[in-house]
Amino acid sequence: METKEKTGRRATLASCCAAHSLQDGLTDLLYVLLPVLAQSFGLTYAQVGIIRAANRAAMTAFELPSGMLSERIGERIPIAFGLLAAGAGYVALAWADGFTAVVVVLLFAGIGGGFQHTLCSTLVSTVFGNQGRRAALGTYNSFGDVGKLTFAGLFTLSIGAGVAWQDTTLAFGAVTMAAGLVIFVVLGRAGTGMAPNPAETTGSQGLLGGWGIRDKGAFAALCAIVLLDTVVQGGFLTFVAFLMIEKEVPTALGAFAVVLTLAGGAFGKFGCGFLAEKLGAVRSLVLVEIFTAVGIVAVLLLPTLPAYFLLPVLGMVLQGSSSVTYGAVGDLIEPQRQARGFAVIYSIATASMILGPMTFGFVGDTYGLTTAMLAMAATILLPLPLCLVMRRAIAAHYA
Repeated sequence: METKEKTGRRATLASCCAAHSLQDGLTDLLYVLLPVLAQSFGLTYAQVGIIRAANRAAMTAFELPSGMLSERIGERIPIAFGLLAAGAGYVALAWADGFTAVVVVLLFAGIGGGFQHTLCSTLVSTVFGNQGRRAALGTYNSFGDVGKLTFAGLFTLSIGAGVAWQDTTLAFGAVTMAAGLVIFVVLGRAGTGMAPNPAETTGSQGLLGGWGIRDKGAFAALCAIVLLDTVVQGGFLTFVAFLMIEKEVPTALGAFAVVLTLAGGAFGKFGCGFLAEKLGAVRSLVLVEIFTAVGIVAVLLLPTLPAYFLLPVLGMVLQGSSSVTYGAVGDLIEPQRQARGFAVIYSIATASMILGPMTFGFVGDTYGLTTAMLAMAATILLPLPLCLVMRRAIAAHYA
């Protein structure tokens, strides 16, 4: 018979996985929705860029405030609010009549998206503690990609079947709002994500200005690793289709290369969480980064067909590394301040997803796509020396 604590853990993880699927599904729905919006409203490329930037910028801006807010009122209320806000944005999008309206509603949806990653990661990490935290975070992390693939796939199928895009976004938004209410109730019954006891939070107030960082150097190293790692992820996902097209893959199949990589990433995020649980964060990260570099070079050099079918395997390590890095936050931040640590990490990751395509796009324009891919493979190896800094701090924590 399961204990109440174990049942509460499962309910919390399931709620956070659902929230992650819905929020990431809505966020990456824009990849397939923006061309439809551009056609419907006659948008320019610049206007499309503004819409995407507004949505991402709102998410980034609210990562840290949401984490600090949760220290006062817990994670439960902000997580539910974020889902309600994001869902309401997509419901309102069904009635948008032009560029300005689209920017406003997707900006509001982006604000809602800023209340999920930090809070759910903190909640999962806190509930599972040192035993099972990495595996649980890996499971949570993988569900984001499940949501991305599901929402993008359903939207594409609905448009192909002749369903109006407004009806589809309305349905997605309504489901997300309903899920926010359900998750609010489930977390309440599980007794997790509640407002913390003030007496439990005072112990960390004196730690580095209240941030609870156990080792400044190690946390800075983790931030740098996340930046480099995510820059490469963003760059590869943006340009892998162009690489396949250069290998004379038809354009439609070239675009599908992104889906194959993301599909592998969903499994990788799940599996790498368990890998980190068994081998530890540092050893797992070293293995994953080396395999990623080898995989990028292999996709670049192999003939077309083997390179194409290698993409899901590469996606497993390319994106699976995030489960390892996020799992290390609990090793370097005091439990009462993990929300701030996750907020910093997710803010860096979100910004890096914008920086990566720009950086490697410039390299590609200047020196060619082959050089850009080799630059990605070299960049993904830069975190290896930083792992040594993290290893000392983690070893000291568990000593």
